[in-house]
Amino acid sequence: MLPGTERHPHARAVLGAALAPGGAPSHAYLFSGPAGSGKRTVARAFASALLTEGAADPAGAAARVEHGAHPDLTWVAPASAAGILVGDVDQAVVAGAARTPFESRRRVFVIEDADELNDQAANRMLKTLEEPPSFAHLILLTSRPGEVLPTIASRCQPVRFDAPPVQEIAARLERHGVAPDGADACARLGLGDAARALALALGDGPALRAGAEAVARGALRDEIAGRPWTALLDRARAAGAQAGEAVERALDDELGFAITKDHARLRREAAERGRRAARRAQTAALDRGLALVGLWLRDVACLADGAPELAHHSDRLAALREDAALGHGAARLREAQGRVEETRASLQLHPNEELALDALGSRLARTLQT
Repeated sequence: MLPGTERHPHARAVLGAALAPGGAPSHAYLFSGPAGSGKRTVARAFASALLTEGAADPAGAAARVEHGAHPDLTWVAPASAAGILVGDVDQAVVAGAARTPFESRRRVFVIEDADELNDQAANRMLKTLEEPPSFAHLILLTSRPGEVLPTIASRCQPVRFDAPPVQEIAARLERHGVAPDGADACARLGLGDAARALALALGDGPALRAGAEAVARGALRDEIAGRPWTALLDRARAAGAQAGEAVERALDDELGFAITKDHARLRREAAERGRRAARRAQTAALDRGLALVGLWLRDVACLADGAPELAHHSDRLAALREDAALGHGAARLREAQGRVEETRASLQLHPNEELALDALGSRLARTLQT
């Protein structure tokens, strides 16, 4: 059995068949599953199995794969908030896949966060994915399969990874010093995504939780005149600004190695990348906050139904009971959660976020108070 696939039956079946005697590994795979599900670990183990087959020193080759030093293994990850650009894949993957292996029978290319491939980078890779040399194998990883470009996903064999159980994620958080009650709640709120759970437990995660709770509880009490969602919007804008600044810093490094006549073009391209990165980061941050608003309303509905054990905010049961006692009823609470989800979906269409949140506040008030 391939290490790391013990609790992933689909991955175990697909990859096990590829490595079995007489098996034929696919030219491209798309590993999809929540962050923390083990995709990266299995990708390295699968790469090791592919590259050590027939090697004169399998143990030595495996050790070099493990440490990222094998000459026939190429590992690509987003270099900045701008995502994966043409320059990240042109030489490393497209040109690399055309070169014969250095010492193995194969060459393996692992691309993390495949959903971050921009249109130009994805188009550059299409021919490699469609007609790769027989010795080339690509492994794409994503936690957001719905955001991988269809032209990329359709050319890969899907491999599914399941979310780790809540208890496992909570144990990881406790190892980071998170108190047991908070670890359990954040593990639940992460919805199977261990990275999201960790972000909610540490850093500005508690502040994000508090801001989302203020929005939900304000709507439940018809106290929206103060626009409690402003804090969520401010945090999202700050995240966008940080992403844009990261692109600017990357440009400074790039200009140091570019010839003078290319500087104007590089600045124009970086400005566009910065705008996209800022927008993406701002929308993602606001979406995380709104997801927590919806989960609070969902949890209040669980208590209204007499099922507190189903609540994700397990460390805030007393507050949830107070909100359930307001008597809105589970059906109305779930309808309000639906309003939040509709707003989250609308953010992908690039509306004015401030107006979208104002409209959400009014819709929640009408849903909950009528």
